[in-house]
Amino acid sequence: MQNCNFCLENNQLMGKILAKNELCYFVETLDPVLEHSGMIITYRHISSPFELNNEELIAIKELLLEVKNIFEPSNPSGYIVGWNIGEDAGQNVEHAHLHVIARFTDEPMKGKGLRWAFKQESNKRIKK
Repeated sequence: MQNCNFCLENNQLMGKILAKNELCYFVETLDPVLEHSGMIITYRHISSPFELNNEELIAIKELLLEVKNIFEPSNPSGYIVGWNIGEDAGQNVEHAHLHVIARFTDEPMKGKGLRWAFKQESNKRIKK
């Protein structure tokens, strides 16, 4: 897809590719707060994981295990792994990508996972 930051042929990817296989790659996140994190991105341009084929699902799982091995020397105590699908869910690039974030016991927000961010009273929908 033309102008997609995650389609490698567009030469717009920011961050270093740390691992790859035949169907996807893992790129580090440049965010200074999330030092040990990145994204698994499909080579094929698709907008969401609902479009993944079985081969891509297997390739993502294999790469996810490799990413865990990459992060292990930093001794994480947990991980957050997740997809943002659609603009309202926080997807900023319309190309399927799986976030992998290592978590540590010395983080100020340890114990706060995905649900915590959304279970705030301020996020409650107002019924019409």
